[in-house]
Amino acid sequence: MKDWWLKFGCFLTGYKYELLKGCSEVSHRAVKRYTAALVIICILWAFIGYSFVSKYLAADWYYSCLGAALFVLIILQVERQIILSDTQGNAKYIIRGFIAVIMAVIGSIIIDQIIFKEDIKHKESYELNAQVDSLLPARERELKAQAAETDSSISKKEVERKALVDDLFKNPTIQVASKVNNAIAVPITTTDSNKVTIVKTNFVRKTAYAVNSIQNPKMSMLAPLDEQIKEMRAIKIDQETRILKLRDEVTIEAKANGGFLYELKLMYKILRDSGPALFVWALWALLLLGIEIFIMVNKMTHVETDYDVSIQHHMELQKRKLRLLAMQIPEVQNN
Repeated sequence: MKDWWLKFGCFLTGYKYELLKGCSEVSHRAVKRYTAALVIICILWAFIGYSFVSKYLAADWYYSCLGAALFVLIILQVERQIILSDTQGNAKYIIRGFIAVIMAVIGSIIIDQIIFKEDIKHKESYELNAQVDSLLPARERELKAQAAETDSSISKKEVERKALVDDLFKNPTIQVASKVNNAIAVPITTTDSNKVTIVKTNFVRKTAYAVNSIQNPKMSMLAPLDEQIKEMRAIKIDQETRILKLRDEVTIEAKANGGFLYELKLMYKILRDSGPALFVWALWALLLLGIEIFIMVNKMTHVETDYDVSIQHHMELQKRKLRLLAMQIPEVQNN
């Protein structure tokens, strides 16, 4: 457990512990400074990553932890670009400064949306009511027009039903004439040549007409008509209910459009309309910017330590080995 903080610092910064442990206290202190700065940055961005995934991606806690770990991993890789670089060249510092400004702005936006959560809810309620008030009249006119059309259709059907009922009341039955063909037996008497009388029966068809009373067939139209009126009345009740609940429905639809960008717009309006809110956001942005460029400033003002000299010495030894190896290869080939 000895030098655990130094080992942890080597893990974060990318320094090689086997080489660092033989160096002086100056090199150890430099690694510890970098480690302290990285711990602050990692804690801050782990909180930002967890809050972002949990709030705006609506993920479970384990996905939020995964998002926090991903944010920390990205930050470590960015910081190592500075910590493990040599001191020559300013381009990397300019790029890192640009990245630091962007990260500070993004981080301050996410943190301020958490800090100003109640103010955002209040602003959201105000904006929501204004949006609902603008959408409600058109929706209400449309539903009322549909309800009026349904009511007109019901009135027409009721007039049709009344006429049908009146007709059935006056004429519950109708007379129907039917034709019946009956065979009538007609006896025919004949005398043959022997003066024998023969009686034959001949059937003659005779048509008769009968008048019967039956139920008015329009009676079958009454039940379907009543069913249509019932369905149309149910539709009208549903439309009237929707009119009563229209504001809640429009409010739910308006809330469904919320998200990171929507809250960002609300945050912008809060910062635009409130000086104290803008001041707090600026403080957070400057704080994050200072933390982001802290390691870069340390690296820019970094004094060469024996660890750096050891790295350079190992590099020179490796170069000499490669040169000697390159000189030996032609001799081997000649032999």
